[in-house]
Amino acid sequence: MSLEALLQTMAELNDVHNTLLDLAERKKHVIIHNEVEQLMQIVNKENKLLKRIGELDQQRLEATGAFLMEKGYKPNPRVTVSDLTKIIFNMDEKKQLIDEQKQLLATIRKLRELNQFNQQLTEHSLKYINYSLDLLAGSSDDEVIYHNPHQQLSSSMKPNRLFDTKA
Repeated sequence: MSLEALLQTMAELNDVHNTLLDLAERKKHVIIHNEVEQLMQIVNKENKLLKRIGELDQQRLEATGAFLMEKGYKPNPRVTVSDLTKIIFNMDEKKQLIDEQKQLLATIRKLRELNQFNQQLTEHSLKYINYSLDLLAGSSDDEVIYHNPHQQLSSSMKPNRLFDTKA
C-alpha cells in the first residue's frame, strides 16, 4: 500500500516538473521577444510550482518511511529510490518504481538544460542592455584621465554624449 502512495507521489512530482518544463519553454520565447510582463507571470507560476514540489517531496519522504516500516525497516529520510529497489522482491513493483524514477530524472535533466539555456539568454540580454546604455551615455573612460583643472576642455575634447549622465 505504501509503495502505491510512493509511486503516486513520484508521478505527481513528474507532472509538476513537466509543467515547469513547459513554463521554461514559454520563458525562452518570452526572453527572446523581451516580453517582461509575461516573464513575471511565468516566474510567479514557477514559484508556486516550486512550493508544490517541496510539499510533494515531503510526501515522498513520508511514503518512503511508511514503506520501510511496512517491510520491517527503520525509516530513514536518506533512503533513495535505488535503495528501495533492493528491498522490493516483486518484479512488477520494482519495474514500476524504476520506471517512475527514470521518467522523473529525465524530466529534471531536460528542465535543468533548458534553465541553463534561459540563464544564458538572460545574461546575453543584460550584456546587450549594458552595451546599449554605454553607447547612449558614453564611456566614463574620459573622466578617468587626468586633465589640468585650469585648462578648459576644447569642444573637440569634450565627450560626445546623447544624454548627460550627471543630470
